Amino acid sequence: MIEKHLPHIVCSSPAFHRESDCACAEESSASVRLFSAFQTDLDSDCACVETKSYLSQSILQPQDCACSQILITPNPSIPHILWQLPKTLYLASLAQDYAVAFNPIGHGVIAALDTPTLAQLETFATPGSLTNATAQQLATLGLLTPVPSPAVTSPSHILTAWLHLTEACNLHCTYCYVRQGPRAMDQTLGFAAIDAVFRSAVAQGYQAVKLKYAGGEPTLVWPLIPVLHSYAQDLATRTGLDLRATVLSNGTRLTPPMLDWFAHNNVRLMFSLDGIGAIHDAQRPFADGRGSFAALARNLDLALRAGIKPYLSITVTGQNVEGLADTMRFALEHGLSFHLNFSRAPQDVARIQDPEEQARWIAALRDAFAVTMAYPGRHIDAFLDLMTLSPHNHPCAAGRHYLVVGPTGHISPCQMLLEEPLTDVWADDPLAMIRTENGLFSNPSAETQSDCHDCTWRYICAGGCPLLAREAKSPYCALYRQLLPELLHLEGLRLLQNAGLAA
Repeated sequence: MIEKHLPHIVCSSPAFHRESDCACAEESSASVRLFSAFQTDLDSDCACVETKSYLSQSILQPQDCACSQILITPNPSIPHILWQLPKTLYLASLAQDYAVAFNPIGHGVIAALDTPTLAQLETFATPGSLTNATAQQLATLGLLTPVPSPAVTSPSHILTAWLHLTEACNLHCTYCYVRQGPRAMDQTLGFAAIDAVFRSAVAQGYQAVKLKYAGGEPTLVWPLIPVLHSYAQDLATRTGLDLRATVLSNGTRLTPPMLDWFAHNNVRLMFSLDGIGAIHDAQRPFADGRGSFAALARNLDLALRAGIKPYLSITVTGQNVEGLADTMRFALEHGLSFHLNFSRAPQDVARIQDPEEQARWIAALRDAFAVTMAYPGRHIDAFLDLMTLSPHNHPCAAGRHYLVVGPTGHISPCQMLLEEPLTDVWADDPLAMIRTENGLFSNPSAETQSDCHDCTWRYICAGGCPLLAREAKSPYCALYRQLLPELLHLEGLRLLQNAGLAA
């Protein structure tokens, strides 16, 4: 029981990267924990990866396991530096005399602060030292920053490669940007592609490689995937690099032997789900026009019974946006993680710039946000396309930490540019070539984009998809600016509700 006269904080764990079907970083779900001024030495018995904060001995635990807390160990020898209130700090009133706090250049933590804690936070409008446990917690959570504030950087220790195994697909999705055709990788070319990815990873000093087996529909060439992955596992062992992998599928062709392979090889599975029933069917029909939802739902049930939880990639279009609330409910009822990807299709990009269409999307997204209040866990990071709450300068890794290998061995900076390759798998260091030639593919820093310069959220969306923002600001900018504060407020209310502090 928390003593109400003590300052205390209700907070979510920091933002970590979720799975996505583009060049975004991965981010896992997050948990919630109640802190008081005297609750600073929480522990966990899991094997989570540790992410260091500003305080050298303060650790925030991410959530790819059953953790239900954040580990905060105050540093007994706080650096002798001054700390300050971030100029970008977002504060808004909540219920029960709490305020929600979020620092867009912090650790991705969302916190609900009671009145005494908020008063302490606001004293740092004038830089000062961390003289008590509450101030140390505020700094540990990223709600205070050192003087001078550190620069926002977006380093990555993972080189991600999309392997476009086949152009063939058994669906004809209405917004698909991949040209369907007969071309497919064979084993020899697949090995050459993996060799090229690992060559670049070693040459550029990465610690890990992530492979995304994709298409078309990759299960149409299923026998190739286990062979390629076994080869990649051997290369990872020889090079000392960590290997991660995901299969991006429409979910209609899974079999029990495939699921057994996923379970035994620690490879993640992503399904594309755009709605429930007829809404999904309208966007993702089979080639003969039949709906594909029934097949996906059947195979999802098969996967869940096999102990595998597919990650859901949800493409939001003008056609399905008003069904999002039901889609969220379906995902959460099945305990599935998800991410929303805003459509890149020309018809949606054109229409979303109409204020009436923006209002329709915003209303539908609000309905979807409200659904998540009934479910534990932090879902805010999944909602706004390329947005992640950990600060970053670039919206995605394309042109920087990302390779897309086509079925003929040509390499592009982004899967939407498969027909515009910049190098191939026979180059000594394909990633170096992509970076050298990326004047053809601009992925500028949020700091250099004139439309983003004065925006509070520029390190959260980083300008949105660089392909859509090549000539002007992102067509989804108005949605980001309108909905992000609302999401933070909703998350603050959920934190209070889960801690038993909301009416």
